[in-house]
Amino acid sequence: MYEHRSVILLKVAMAALFAVLLVFQFLSFPGGIAYDAQQHPDQAYLRWPLTFLAGFCVFCAEVVVFSTWQLLRLVQSDRIFSDAAFKWVNAIIWAIAAGWAILVGFLAWVLSQADAPGFPMVLLFFVLAVTVVGLLMIVMRALLRQATALRTDMEAVI
Repeated sequence: MYEHRSVILLKVAMAALFAVLLVFQFLSFPGGIAYDAQQHPDQAYLRWPLTFLAGFCVFCAEVVVFSTWQLLRLVQSDRIFSDAAFKWVNAIIWAIAAGWAILVGFLAWVLSQADAPGFPMVLLFFVLAVTVVGLLMIVMRALLRQATALRTDMEAVI
């Protein structure tokens, strides 16, 4: 009973998150980066690379949200412990890895240009947070694999 309500609430929250991510991807980040390029013409050459990188990182987050939505659909239909779940978990892991790679590259570039520690420290926090989430997903995939194998064995016995 609580599981059903929780899944519904989670789907509502994820739909709102996905909508916000779309606004960031197509309005906020491009507009903010374009404004910065106008305010700092000496750095205007960074406009399109930064717009692409920000859009790509948001796209990675959208893949995670969409894949999680699909996993919730499998939970609702009591098929989470099946091979169908692995493609969505793998999509989450690959999206996190791609976003992580972009963040690490961006952090390295910022560190080479930085004269103050504030922004690099914020980026370092994000890199570490994405690292933890990515490694956690790898562990969760291993747990899903074990649980799927156990369920398959139990169904074979019954």
